[in-house]
Amino acid sequence: MASSSADSKTLSNSTQYEEVDGNDENVLKKHVAFFDRNKDGVIYPWETFQGFRAIGCGIFLSSFASIFINAGLSGKTRPGKFPNLLFPIEIKNIQKAKHGSDSGVYDTEGRFVPSKFEEIFSKHARTKANALTSDELSGMLKANRVPKDFGGWIGSLAEWKILYILCKDKNGLLQKDTIRAVYDGSLFEMMAAEKASSKKQAGLKGANC
Repeated sequence: MASSSADSKTLSNSTQYEEVDGNDENVLKKHVAFFDRNKDGVIYPWETFQGFRAIGCGIFLSSFASIFINAGLSGKTRPGKFPNLLFPIEIKNIQKAKHGSDSGVYDTEGRFVPSKFEEIFSKHARTKANALTSDELSGMLKANRVPKDFGGWIGSLAEWKILYILCKDKNGLLQKDTIRAVYDGSLFEMMAAEKASSKKQAGLKGANC
């Protein structure tokens, strides 16, 4: 019976992921939409900065991310247009900014690919079936490298290491549910809500002192 229950849970999870895959929705757009602070379809460096601050990142990391991300992605999302020194990222074309040496969880149209998501854990999770350690994460990044794709190496390293630093649990594990949530952007909303709640509670405590 226990085995049957586990199988049902696995099937349920698999079905959930397949439903996402069966939808032609560009999930990559949802991944970045959190950083479009005024919801105009364009992300400027100051919005990237504000987004990183909202999820709890420090000023240095937020500043670095805003420069690195916008400078790296702006031109790719604005094909045929003159370079813009404000480095705007156009969300409607975000799939064009997909770099190499990645996990393949997003396809070329920005859609979620369930089988590639599951491969992250079937191939690289050794300590826990549904989580990655720092070493396992490094192993995955190395395995995904395309020869001489230095830009892709750097992009993947930055993305995953920032995620690990921000979201690892007390045991140093990056959980599967956390990784799944980052792909559709829901993780950012949850982190921002938690930070806002903590800030509010701290303010109330200060007022009561």
